Amino acid sequence: EFAVDVWFDDNSNAVVVGIHQHLFASDHDVSDRVYFTSKQLLERYLDEFGAFANSIGKQLGVKNFPVHMELRRKQDRILPIEVNPMRFGGWCSTADSTAMAFGFNPYVSYFKCEVPDWNSILAHKDDTVNSIVVLDNSSGIDAAKIATFDYAALEEAFERILELRRTDFMRYNVFGFLFSATRPDNMAELEHILSSDLREFITSR
Repeated sequence: EFAVDVWFDDNSNAVVVGIHQHLFASDHDVSDRVYFTSKQLLERYLDEFGAFANSIGKQLGVKNFPVHMELRRKQDRILPIEVNPMRFGGWCSTADSTAMAFGFNPYVSYFKCEVPDWNSILAHKDDTVNSIVVLDNSSGIDAAKIATFDYAALEEAFERILELRRTDFMRYNVFGFLFSATRPDNMAELEHILSSDLREFITSR
């Protein structure tokens, strides 16, 4: 599955400003724990997903409008799961991850109608994998019974953290959102956090 951030111009043309792949721990996993983006991902899917988004814009006549799309790619078919303007931005946003990974701001791109020059952007991008890790409480421990979450230990589990946004887990049942940069040969750190129930970072009352 993929998350694609797009805005439509005043001619209903789609402008892709980010693509992330949604990782799953198994065939039965339905969590939102890890999304990642990379140069290779954009090079492979930018034209295909851009054409799909463009077809939506042209058929519906959508103009001057941003959306976040969730797509499933099955063989050569693209199956839309969600097309939601409310998720273009906001909390734990893929747009923030795109800004960290590729050096341009998708929000500014939309508001100023600035089309990103992906050829130039990707030409200067290395093979680093940029990820969003959603630290949802998958421990099975009620938030009221949790005394602390060890953010320091979490940080040690990653080679390069770009930003860690801590949240009030008593209120939201999420410990935070982590943005990381990972070498392609160290994907094990993402695989570990993907399958973790986060109990390793939790101290109960």
